[in-house]
Amino acid sequence: MSILNETYTLTNGVEIPRLGLGTWFIDDDKAADAVRAAVEIGYRNIDTAQAYGNERGVGEGVRTAGVPRDELFVSTKLAAEIKDYDAAVAAIDGSLRTLGLDYVDLMLIHAPQPWDDFRGGDYAEGNRAAWRALEEAHRAGKLRSIGVSNFQQQDVENIIAGGTVVPHVNQLLVHAGNTPSELIAYCESNGIRVEAYSPIAHGEILKNADVAAMAEKYGVTVPQLCIRYTLQLGTVSLPKTASPDHMRSNAEVDFEISGTDMTALRELHAQDYGEHSAFPVYSGK
Repeated sequence: MSILNETYTLTNGVEIPRLGLGTWFIDDDKAADAVRAAVEIGYRNIDTAQAYGNERGVGEGVRTAGVPRDELFVSTKLAAEIKDYDAAVAAIDGSLRTLGLDYVDLMLIHAPQPWDDFRGGDYAEGNRAAWRALEEAHRAGKLRSIGVSNFQQQDVENIIAGGTVVPHVNQLLVHAGNTPSELIAYCESNGIRVEAYSPIAHGEILKNADVAAMAEKYGVTVPQLCIRYTLQLGTVSLPKTASPDHMRSNAEVDFEISGTDMTALRELHAQDYGEHSAFPVYSGK
């Protein structure tokens, strides 16, 4: 059975494919082709965000991919800057219009703080207000499931304390070299499925000699090892690529990493993202 056919079941009964296509850095005019290629290969989980600027293209790809809409799992994210109810309501409807879809399968609050104050001030009330808008859209059937992204434990606790729906998902930076084990365990204990974005560390892990040696031992590529690692952690893995060849390769992960090697990867600390360190999700600020 291909990993592309395997799913997890969220706490509300919605099934989410274990491997998805990330679309960060895929231009809007190239996104439709990337989505169509991914679906043809067998991907059924497509992840975008308002901040990516490619919802229009992703939506076109979903609508023209040649498979029924209900066979695809489409995620998007509420812009991190939106921390009030009215703006969140408008932005949810805006995403649906831009995507050209009647509903999305998962919508997340992209970050607990605006990007220009990432890991900075207190936006607890704003996050509760945005969450209330997501809950209402969820009840209305516009969103099949709802969640958060880049939320630390205290941020999730704030949502749970103020809301009526526990987030179904927390999408986090998870890769060999950056494994937030305590946060993953906290999410699991609350029935929150973790999604791993940048499972290949935005490409920087390719330069790690120890990881390369381990991949060689298994007869796989470094990206395949890293994707398999996040899958064995129990997360949804979301490698980003516009290349059909890479999409195929990323899905060829039918092997098992040993317990010893999983421990080594879990304990690895490799958080140098090179030129990409300018992005708040990599620098932490």
